Amino acid sequence: MLTLPQHTSVLIVGAGPSGLMMAAQLLRNGILPVVIDAKKGPTDQSKALAVQARSIEIYRQMGIASSVVENSKQAGALSFNMDGSELAHFNLMEMGNNQTPFPYITLYQQSKNERLLLDYLTQGCLPVYWETSLLSLSQDSKLATAVLQHAGNNYTITCDYVIGADGAHSLVRKQAGVAFNGDTYPHRFYLADVTLASNMDGQTISLFLARNGFAGFFPLPEERSFRIVASLPPGFETKEEIELNEVLPHLQNITARDVSISHVNWFTTYKLHHRMADKFNEGRCYLIGDAAHIHSPVGGQGMNTGLQDAYNLAWKLAAVIKGEIKPAILQTYAQERMPVAKQLLNTTDRIFNLITSGSWLGNFVKGTIMPRVLKYAWKKEKIRNQFFKRTSQLIISYRDSKISLQLGHDTRVKAGDRLPYLEIFDEKKQIKTDIHAWCSKPGFTLITLGDIREEFLFTIAKWITQNYQGSLNFFHLPQSAKNKHVFDVLGPMPGGRRALIVRPDMHIGFANDLVDIGQMDKYLKTIVGFN
Repeated sequence: MLTLPQHTSVLIVGAGPSGLMMAAQLLRNGILPVVIDAKKGPTDQSKALAVQARSIEIYRQMGIASSVVENSKQAGALSFNMDGSELAHFNLMEMGNNQTPFPYITLYQQSKNERLLLDYLTQGCLPVYWETSLLSLSQDSKLATAVLQHAGNNYTITCDYVIGADGAHSLVRKQAGVAFNGDTYPHRFYLADVTLASNMDGQTISLFLARNGFAGFFPLPEERSFRIVASLPPGFETKEEIELNEVLPHLQNITARDVSISHVNWFTTYKLHHRMADKFNEGRCYLIGDAAHIHSPVGGQGMNTGLQDAYNLAWKLAAVIKGEIKPAILQTYAQERMPVAKQLLNTTDRIFNLITSGSWLGNFVKGTIMPRVLKYAWKKEKIRNQFFKRTSQLIISYRDSKISLQLGHDTRVKAGDRLPYLEIFDEKKQIKTDIHAWCSKPGFTLITLGDIREEFLFTIAKWITQNYQGSLNFFHLPQSAKNKHVFDVLGPMPGGRRALIVRPDMHIGFANDLVDIGQMDKYLKTIVGFN
């Protein structure tokens, strides 16, 4: 017998990475959702492999990043091969230095992400109702009503909001009447987690392109373990039952190597899709992760985008439920995340079509033009930095959001941008820390920079206590030689001041050359919508 509340503030349908992150972020912000999933338990095998630096920054804010670092594999290099010959070799180690605490490409399977988040929920005494499926969903202006099924029994639960984290075939999306436009790629692929008997560099992501297919070898943390992602050979596109040994000769042909496998941990075949919901919310229903967008796995972006969907929405939803902020802020979820998903679909689609192209032009580009361009570009530090920022999702900005307000003339960082990672010397505590650590607590964070009198700092603290207690944290950084690099990035100019209000998701919401309480209060009340 399932013991469910009759009503919940948030029902999360789906306990994959996106749904679990949504639950964890709501829990972190003081909201206890109900989480259901039709599966028997967390995933043992999963297609997603890379966890990007931006996602690990979220885990760090939650206090669980060390587990990711300790149990993952950092890719040291990228090897680019065509018809068995290595055309380019790129060093990936620490290419994101000074941009993030995690300046590398991290290989950490989806199944590990799920268990990490489940442990976080368990510590917060928040259960997941496994083997519980959504049967139907209806909503009106006041409530949503869901009919659930567990062990053959039906249960009805009302909720203020429903989160569709139930994947590409989302019933929440279908019941809400939201279209899922796009298409399916014609190719079929296979994925295998294996232990190799033959030699393969365990620190390198090795990509093999050929005129008759492609293959990628991704190192896993375990000894001699790799994930292989490859195209099926001709004649296998419609075959239902396939074993790895049947496609091994084709794999050896693509790589021009004697690939020998001692153990197969998992093997599956699949097709890829590129689709996006035409809206990310309908009434009280919100879509995140694969329920909102699916695309090719190029660049390891999919799972990470879903994690950040949840990260973007959860703090807004929690603030509305607690009565701190007006419901209008929820409109900014789709406004901010739909452009990110659309750009991602377009980018991965173009790259994927090039990789899988069998035309003479496609092969010429892959075998001749692409390696030369990449080799030349990789010598430029600025281009390497941009590559890392895009791949790691540090570059994502919400400058066009309704809750981003840029004032003043200093534009080194702008409202909407992710708060840059900067090591700082805390003059008050006389310790080394970093600016992200200042934003580790739930809520907004006000950071003032420059020379400000103690009396005025006290006035700011008093204003916060009287108006935003528990919702706005406050830190001040005076100018000093030890923090010159911080002022070079964030401003102000010598002798000036600057105020930044950082959102709970570590994006800058407000930036001003003046430290003006009236302007900051107007931003929080009028633009963000604080009650």
